[in-house]
Amino acid sequence: MAPHASWNGVLLVGELSVDVSLYAAASSAERMSFHIVNRRTGHRVRRELVDQSTGRPVEQGDQLKGYDVGDGRYLVFEPAEVAAILPKGDRTMEVEGFIDLDDVDPLYFDRPYFLGPRGDDASDAFRLVLEGMRKKKVAALARAVLFRRLRSLLIWPGAEGFIARTLNFDHEVETAPAILKRVAEVTVKKEMLDLARHIIDTKAGTFDPATFDDRYDAALADLVRAKIEGKPVRRRKPPTRTKPDDLLEALRRSAEGTGKRKAG
Repeated sequence: MAPHASWNGVLLVGELSVDVSLYAAASSAERMSFHIVNRRTGHRVRRELVDQSTGRPVEQGDQLKGYDVGDGRYLVFEPAEVAAILPKGDRTMEVEGFIDLDDVDPLYFDRPYFLGPRGDDASDAFRLVLEGMRKKKVAALARAVLFRRLRSLLIWPGAEGFIARTLNFDHEVETAPAILKRVAEVTVKKEMLDLARHIIDTKAGTFDPATFDDRYDAALADLVRAKIEGKPVRRRKPPTRTKPDDLLEALRRSAEGTGKRKAG
């Protein structure tokens, strides 16, 4: 089955225009999910919106957006009023500039997408932009109306096409908590630092996403299987926490353990 495009439009790079499609690069569709059921009957529970004061169900046609102005009062907006101020979906993704990929703090990264040509006629122009950016080793900052919102995107060459990520707005990115800033004031003893470096060196590796499994999802599958087969459910033991007084000893044991594993 051909992948379904999340968005179709035109990529504008100066006077050059390329028909493109945006495809979701990550999905949670394969994760296990549960339904809510009634403990007493075992029947599935259906959610419905009710009036907070009367407790009566509210039909979909009577459900409006409301802004809380305080004292239990709401400004009510009709669907047409909200639709009138939404950005127009002009189906353009305009490049505003080229930057180094490392210039963007990963905290601003939102959803990942693939960006590809829409139709064979767009392949030549798409390839031209792709190879030009690849040779210059740059990423593009662009804007487009996606899903009724004006979004900023970061676009860069991938192995087979463009990778695109929507970006969080500046006001959506939180500042680091004060406790993280206090870490800089902690003094680390040389022996501890040497042991930590040794542990890091012995565990050096490369990133292979195939080795990262969803342990929670696997645990849920085991739980379901055990229930079906009438077997007891195994409970996982919580990890023991290292106390400040035990930190040096924990580092020593870790260093000894990593050395044995590497030698073996």
